[in-house]
Amino acid sequence: MCEEAERLGAHSVWLSEHHLFEDGYLPQPLTFAAAVAARTDRVRIGTAVYLAPLRPAAEIAEEVAVVDLVSGGRVDLGLGAGYRIPEFELYGADISRRYGTTDARVRELRAIWAEGRVTPAPAQARVPVWLGYQGPKGAARAGRLGEGLLTASAVQLEPYLEGLRAGGHDLSAARMAGGFQGFVTDDPDGDWPVVSKYLAYQLDSYRCYMVEGTGQPVPKPVDAEKVRAAALGGPLRGFFFGTPEDALPVIRDLTAGAPVETIFLWASLAGMPEEMVARHVQTICTRLAPLVADL
Repeated sequence: MCEEAERLGAHSVWLSEHHLFEDGYLPQPLTFAAAVAARTDRVRIGTAVYLAPLRPAAEIAEEVAVVDLVSGGRVDLGLGAGYRIPEFELYGADISRRYGTTDARVRELRAIWAEGRVTPAPAQARVPVWLGYQGPKGAARAGRLGEGLLTASAVQLEPYLEGLRAGGHDLSAARMAGGFQGFVTDDPDGDWPVVSKYLAYQLDSYRCYMVEGTGQPVPKPVDAEKVRAAALGGPLRGFFFGTPEDALPVIRDLTAGAPVETIFLWASLAGMPEEMVARHVQTICTRLAPLVADL
């Protein structure tokens, strides 16, 4: 699918990470990114997100450098703080310090690469680093670090700019990218009965894993119809479903006035049939991408 997306003109592919998911969720995105890099030539390869507190900065720096060399300088490193207690327990990491640790990893990575403390060096003179912080406090943190903000929501632009100012960074350095929670199709009525089942599974599994280890009760199952009808409000709230033409004004409103460079969608929701995934990738690349290019 990554090869096909490149053939169809995609700008980038983004890989996510979770551990101990019963359905075999991708646990090592940079390992998979190396495979993507070896089988593509142009498409950029990003992580959305790589869990920074789980690994030492030197390990991240080395792995990113290797993938960057294999890809010829096409890596975008999206970092996140994580939230699942079992994942932190698996790695022996302190979940109570996850935000501070993530910020520290960014500073450490920049110092390691700038000072040449590990080898080899990345192919890119400055590997793009993105912070997967969703709320205003996180946007300000990304700004203070002078890095990209991995959200496509213009609502977070002002706190992000405030963070850039506070960190002494030029506001022209503001960069945003992020996920668009949606699925585009030329046959909404025909595809919804299938897509809704996979959407419900994905959201229900996320919500269950979020409370694992917290002592909180397992949330009630979602109503996919209500999720579809809700306004977009983050990774687990709201979901667009419709034609590429219907998606355009939603994306325009979501990103209006913000320096958003790219958006990405779930190509596959929770292991849906490969034929449907292939059709979705084609619709994203050939129908949606040309519409949003002018934004």
